[in-house]
Amino acid sequence: MGGFEDDEPPSKRARAASVESASLSDGFCYSKSVNPLGGTMARPLTSQGKEVMVGSKGVIKKDEFVRIITKALYTLGYEKSGAVLEEESGITLHSPLVNLFRKQVLDGNWDSAVTTLNKLGLLDEDVVKSAAFLLLEQKFFELLRNDNLMGAIKTLQSEISPLGVNRKRVHEMSSCLFSCPQNVLLVFAKLGTESSNSRLKLLEELQKVLPPTVMVPERRLENIVEQALTVQREACYLHNSIDGLSLYVDHHCGKDQIPSRTLQVLRAHHDEVWFLQFSNNGKFLASASNDKSAIIWKVDEDGELLLKHILTGHEKPVMMVAWSPDDRQLLTCGIEEAIRRWDVESGECIHVYEKPGLGLVSCNWFPDGKQILSGLTDESICLWDLDGKEADCWKGQRSSKTSDFAVAKDGKLIISMSRDSTILLFNRDTKQERLIEEDNTITSFSLSEDGDFLLVNLITEEIHLWSIRNDPSRVRQYTGHKRSRFVIRSCFGGSEQAFIASGSEDSKVYIWHRATGDVIETLSGHSGAVNCVSWNPTNPHMLASASDDHTIRIWGLKKANTKRKDCGSSSSSNGAHMNGSANGNGFVHQCNGSRSK
Repeated sequence: MGGFEDDEPPSKRARAASVESASLSDGFCYSKSVNPLGGTMARPLTSQGKEVMVGSKGVIKKDEFVRIITKALYTLGYEKSGAVLEEESGITLHSPLVNLFRKQVLDGNWDSAVTTLNKLGLLDEDVVKSAAFLLLEQKFFELLRNDNLMGAIKTLQSEISPLGVNRKRVHEMSSCLFSCPQNVLLVFAKLGTESSNSRLKLLEELQKVLPPTVMVPERRLENIVEQALTVQREACYLHNSIDGLSLYVDHHCGKDQIPSRTLQVLRAHHDEVWFLQFSNNGKFLASASNDKSAIIWKVDEDGELLLKHILTGHEKPVMMVAWSPDDRQLLTCGIEEAIRRWDVESGECIHVYEKPGLGLVSCNWFPDGKQILSGLTDESICLWDLDGKEADCWKGQRSSKTSDFAVAKDGKLIISMSRDSTILLFNRDTKQERLIEEDNTITSFSLSEDGDFLLVNLITEEIHLWSIRNDPSRVRQYTGHKRSRFVIRSCFGGSEQAFIASGSEDSKVYIWHRATGDVIETLSGHSGAVNCVSWNPTNPHMLASASDDHTIRIWGLKKANTKRKDCGSSSSSNGAHMNGSANGNGFVHQCNGSRSK
């Protein structure tokens, strides 16, 4: 805030004035026949005659423009610059009476502040009462904190209560009077008035109550600039920028901000790659393959992926992986087989989850990271503790052909298949069941980051976007990709998940604009069906795709002088999975973890 130190410029210094203390009965008079403003008034500053406008469109009032700039300078700590602007422009930030009022607030001179408030020329009675309540509330708590119980009682009874404002808060303040001394400060903090700069905070609250022509709101210039940038960002059809928006130029993203160039081909798998997923922090990628292995890849500081661990031990193809909430562990699930839990740093298998006579067909983490979920071949879903103890198990009509299910971040909503064309939204707390019913068979689905939307892939070469916050409703449809035989997976991605990406049986990756459904990119490079895609959650310029051609492609921006890099093949110069070097080229790990049955 600034402006009240001894060395501050005269124009910013509060004018000396003699203000008589007045009781509440003298200070507040709301009868229409009596002028409630008392003596000399200091009305909000107004321009004489026609207002001067600035800007090319002539819609910005010069005095308001200068005042919010002055306010920004003081807020940023540039007090001398703010004072110079006031003097040079002749437009003062505050009137002398407002400066006096602010000084009285910061000095804790509450009775004088109430009197000065009454002279500010405020014609709205409710505004005056609300501002007076804030002042007297602060006075009450400071008296209480200073062990002046009688003074606090008097203030509450004779000054605050007669205002008739915020009765609930008055009741809370009354309760403080009966608190034990050791609990007073606790209550004080709870009500938000205990701190060394509580009076500065009070000024901010007063600025929210008083008209902006009297006291310019805090950070008004920053708010206006943020609004302008937000409008530009929302109007940017292809917004996918990593860098913050610049004030120097109007914001616009082109297709060059969409990952559409192959930057790297990962060749460590020996068979079709069915599934892949970036970690929550974007620093790792895990892939699952028909070759019965899963691989953990590390994303280095330059954005290059290096093979970290090859995870082996499954007796059947690995169909999916799932990252723990803290990204320290990884689940891998074989087809109708077992779930294995791995330590990401060491690559060691920690535990194996099995159920005699049944196969596990899907896996996921509970949001607290202390339990895991699995789908079984008998169409049931089980909740396991990490040590392998079965915590809960419930049976539904979920089709074993489709293994997807998801859990909302709060752990309450579990989303799973109910029938071939129906998804069940089950609330574990309320036991409420809601359904998403499609006309055709569902092949896969994925949940948005905010948990409000579900992306549903259908056998009919369509992807539907459903809103699930309340009653499920379909809001968008995406078409163009090819699907006839295989499970094809799609994902949300990009900045604020503004895009949809999907694999396709025509060996391409398709990217749609989420809000419009328009295809904005079609990525070629694979030589087999693209089964799964994953967009890096922390880098909107990185997209990964998994294919039947045994490879994973990493897509990035089209930049000049960028050469494609291959990683993981025995003929690669990196020698990634052939060498066990400590620089990130990886080790092969056989699962030997403890088992639960």
